[in-house]
Amino acid sequence: MTDRTIRNLDNLHRSASTARLLNLLRVASDHGHTRAWAEDPLFETAILNRAMIVKHRLRRDELDCFVGRRHVATKIILPIDTADLRAGGRFTFVNQLGFERIMKEGFGLTPDHPDVETLTIIDQLPSLDPFLLRERLRRSGIEPAPCYFAISESDLAQMSSFVEQEIHPLVSLSVGDIAIMPGSVQTLAAKILSGEPGENMEALRVTLRLSADDYQEGIFCWKGFLYYKWVLTSLATEIRDVSEEVANLRPRGRIEPGLMDYLARTRVQLRSRILRTTEEARLTIQVYDTAFAGLSVEGQSGAFRDFLIQAPSMFSRLGEQLGALQHIVSFWRYRFAPGRAPVGVGELIDILMDFEAGLLGYGESDSGHYVAA
Repeated sequence: MTDRTIRNLDNLHRSASTARLLNLLRVASDHGHTRAWAEDPLFETAILNRAMIVKHRLRRDELDCFVGRRHVATKIILPIDTADLRAGGRFTFVNQLGFERIMKEGFGLTPDHPDVETLTIIDQLPSLDPFLLRERLRRSGIEPAPCYFAISESDLAQMSSFVEQEIHPLVSLSVGDIAIMPGSVQTLAAKILSGEPGENMEALRVTLRLSADDYQEGIFCWKGFLYYKWVLTSLATEIRDVSEEVANLRPRGRIEPGLMDYLARTRVQLRSRILRTTEEARLTIQVYDTAFAGLSVEGQSGAFRDFLIQAPSMFSRLGEQLGALQHIVSFWRYRFAPGRAPVGVGELIDILMDFEAGLLGYGESDSGHYVAA
């Protein structure tokens, strides 16, 4: 399909990858000159490896593109002219009706091609969160270069001070508060966030008694949990506010008694799920907090070593939960921003059902598809 009216495609390109967007055109622009990008691409097909992949909330006229019911799809956008994104782009949805034919005619890819497998995995994910995406692909034996999983520059800037506060106790334990050199906490934070600590953190690897491979994976997990903790901390107030607004927003127009009862029940269930999901995510992050406190406060490395080894098994569920919560907050703030048109009862029910589906749990959608958050 061709879409010359894709809103703000140029603005979309300027955005780094997020939980909603995987901007491979931006990745190619930033890292296309590197050996890692060339040798370990996400997609073997060059045009796909420069696409923009979006978790897209389906409009009413797009629902018939799929067998079964779903609210969010994975949209592949191929710019018509990468030098002038105002020209718009061609797009398709992963696993829409006729998807195999589109892949064959448009890209020469058969259903068993590795790129089709990768797209299917991405479509099954609840979000494009870089940590969740990396872990899912890795479990399927797909390991692209690290540049595909970078946190956006804006998020990284906001996160840096948070990480510095988190790891200060570890630096203090190592050298003592008085002996902490200016910039030492910032330096360690930068090494953790880089994902490539190398020899500069060899002492910590030795302390944790980890092999080089396990240590590299462990550092990624540490970075991941710091990222998730930051996300949850950043969302905490908004989650609470949105859950209250969900419970109280009244749609415009007359509401049939049956729909009023259904809407009331859905509100209560959704608010409960939002709060329960938030608490479950908090408890998972508390596992990290306890293990890190053992290392940074008590000087006991065993619990933190065990945590780093076990952390990948906790990634998926935590990523699903936070992806769903991020979607709820961001979409609610977008739809009900000042000046937006009042919501009708039908649209409100659709929105609440979409939110609830995203919180049901991985693979529990009523369509047989994974519902994206």
